[in-house]
Amino acid sequence: MSPLRALGLAGLCLFSASTLAAPVIVAEKQPLNLHAIGMFFVFVLGTLAITWWASRQTRSTADFYTAGGGISGFQNGLAIAGDYMSAATLLGLSSLIFAKGYDGFIYTVAFFVGWPLITFLMAERLRNLGRFTFADIVSYRLDQTRIRTFAAFGSLTVVCCYLVVQMVGAGQLIKLLFGLDYPVAVLVVGALMLVYVIFGGMLATTWVQIIKAVLLLAGGTTLALLAMAQFGFSYETLAARAIDSHAIGKAIMGPGSMLADPLNAASMSLGLAFGIAGLPHILMRFFTVPNAKEARKSVFYATGFIGFFFLVVITLGFSAIVIVGTDPQYFVGGDLKGALIGGGNMVAMHLAKAVGGNLFLGFLSATAFATILAVVSGLALAGASAISHDLYATVFKKGQASEKDEMRVTRIATIGLGLVAIGLGILFEKQNVAFLVGLTFGVAASTNFPVLIMAMYWKGLTTRGALCGGCAGLVSALLLVILSPAVWVTVLGNAKAIFPYDHPALFSMPLAFLVIVVVSKLDRSARAEQERAAFDDQFVRAQTGLGAAAASAH
Repeated sequence: MSPLRALGLAGLCLFSASTLAAPVIVAEKQPLNLHAIGMFFVFVLGTLAITWWASRQTRSTADFYTAGGGISGFQNGLAIAGDYMSAATLLGLSSLIFAKGYDGFIYTVAFFVGWPLITFLMAERLRNLGRFTFADIVSYRLDQTRIRTFAAFGSLTVVCCYLVVQMVGAGQLIKLLFGLDYPVAVLVVGALMLVYVIFGGMLATTWVQIIKAVLLLAGGTTLALLAMAQFGFSYETLAARAIDSHAIGKAIMGPGSMLADPLNAASMSLGLAFGIAGLPHILMRFFTVPNAKEARKSVFYATGFIGFFFLVVITLGFSAIVIVGTDPQYFVGGDLKGALIGGGNMVAMHLAKAVGGNLFLGFLSATAFATILAVVSGLALAGASAISHDLYATVFKKGQASEKDEMRVTRIATIGLGLVAIGLGILFEKQNVAFLVGLTFGVAASTNFPVLIMAMYWKGLTTRGALCGGCAGLVSALLLVILSPAVWVTVLGNAKAIFPYDHPALFSMPLAFLVIVVVSKLDRSARAEQERAAFDDQFVRAQTGLGAAAASAH
């Protein structure tokens, strides 16, 4: 069995496209894991009960999009952590550290450094200026119709790319863990996602994410403690034994092939760090709290939870080098130099079985499923809100749509997005879609983030500048990913890539900022002067929150 077999969400998110140089090979159907299936049904029934409760609490668009703004900072921090701590975190990063050592640690840091940016520069302003989507902030003083149309398409591009990755990962992971056929696994995830979002809205999605975050934190911490017990809870002992056990020895404690090209490493880091500040389903979470103080608390708690869990995952990766990497039962044919049973991303699952038995493996398997389900629900809600609130209610109906009509369009949009996600998930089953992750973060960092941060902080921003800069970032990110080795060589079968790097952000993000500044500076229209003059009013509300509560109430 190839080490790329059963390549799920984790591998798609965490290995660079150059590492994934061959098409994805589909995971073989595994024997039924009865413990996992039992816990899976417990989780599904519990979350369906939450959805039923949430549906009875959801009476308005504010309830549906933002849970009525009644989520506390601590709860929202857990939900944000749940949104961000995907199966990629548990499975992919631990597997990456298992294979690459120190390189995996650096990759983990890159996933984390974007949170201080959100804490200090964005959280308070997001809550004070926004209502339902990040387009509310961007269009605060700019042309509503054009900016919301652009923001909606930018959001939908990111959401659809991320949904495809999640659905393919869900199909491969659930097929492996639960013994289901791939299309059935994708349909199950898609159907549950639709139920949570359509009937429960943001309230149900939030609580699913909170439960999933608690399960993931508890499961990961327990696994790390059980693993570290075998090393006397000494990291020095763990490191020494990991060096002795790994094929490359001391080299696992230093930078390796993943960081060999400085430009590629810098581009990857920029995409991961700034892409998080442009992901619609993350930005949407700041509108679920009652005020800016709770928004700041949200990021504070989320940063703590995520940072702690990343440390746990690093521990799991190095522990697995010793516990899993030296045990022939976890390798195909008992060959330690061969492939791991179930694929290269199942390291954490093998470790769970090694130290906790089948029952603990079942718990972690069900938690991994909960992880994917929570993320796709948040993505679907973000995409549906872009269609219903930004396009339908504001652009097409000019703010005259009734709440009933807007809710109806949201549910229709959710069904549409769900069907698209299911269809593309099945279609992309055998394809290498690693490039979609680079595309997702690259588009978010090059399209949404530059326009959003400039709208918050630069008085000189105009509608033309925002549109031209955002479109330049979007088009350049798409083009560079298509011309990169991930697509041009791996997917399209060409001999050599036109663009030699796997990640576009180092080139597309600065281009977006440059175009925004140049076009805005050159724009001397009467509309542009009005937009510049309106910045002072926006600045006061961003700093004080005056008017934010009234806007949220309507």
